[in-house]
Amino acid sequence: MTCFSFFGRSRRLDSSQRHDAEEENELAGVHNVKTYSYKELRHATDDFSPVNKIGEGGFGSVYKGRLKDGKLVAVKLLSAESRQGVGEFLAEIKAISVVEHENLVKLYGCCVEGQHRILVYNYLENNSLAQTLLGGSYINIQFDWRTRTKICIGVARGLAFLHEEVRPYIVHRDIKASNILLDKDLTPKIADFGLAKLIPSHMTHVSTRVAGTIGYLAPEYAIRGQLTRKADIYSFGVLLVEIVSGRCNTNTRLPIEEQYLLERV
Repeated sequence: MTCFSFFGRSRRLDSSQRHDAEEENELAGVHNVKTYSYKELRHATDDFSPVNKIGEGGFGSVYKGRLKDGKLVAVKLLSAESRQGVGEFLAEIKAISVVEHENLVKLYGCCVEGQHRILVYNYLENNSLAQTLLGGSYINIQFDWRTRTKICIGVARGLAFLHEEVRPYIVHRDIKASNILLDKDLTPKIADFGLAKLIPSHMTHVSTRVAGTIGYLAPEYAIRGQLTRKADIYSFGVLLVEIVSGRCNTNTRLPIEEQYLLERV
């Protein structure tokens, strides 16, 4: 029994090592990204202190950090338990490392060390639309119509860049309020490319598992799993309604007839 246990454990280790080697090979093809050490990022975030935590999602947590050169960064720490998250980690690096635009977050670098998978982005002072406009946690920000219009147009420009100017073009697949970050001037930046798909220009669509956030999913994509740029446009439309109304697309604390914003519209 001890021998069987040893061989079983040995096979698991070999599988894990192969998986790590595959990831490192995929990362080797990415040339535009700086590599940070885990020690460096741990020091930048005060050992990933809860005080510096600025966000959390299915992938893991995001921390505010300051690098040795004084630069403020957002450090996205992938949850060690999420194997699906590792694939999203690689997808995010591939998608965002080759593009740069005023309305997209900027990827500074990453860390691939042992079990650690970390992305390092530019730090954005006013967090996300979900927390500021819809969550009301930044009550000092005045979202007048001029500001809301600026945010809508900025997100549209970022999407147009991904859809029309990048080759192969990129479908984000998760456009929502929590993935629209705001800098100190309230310029919007599209973030979180973990679900992004790169689609060659000669293809009308790709068939893929449905991914995204309920409430923002285009019906034809949710039903057939055929992904086109229209999926992002539908999500953007939901986001526009949220920005105009100042409320989330779903709020289960309201009476049943008022819970779903699109039904009300």
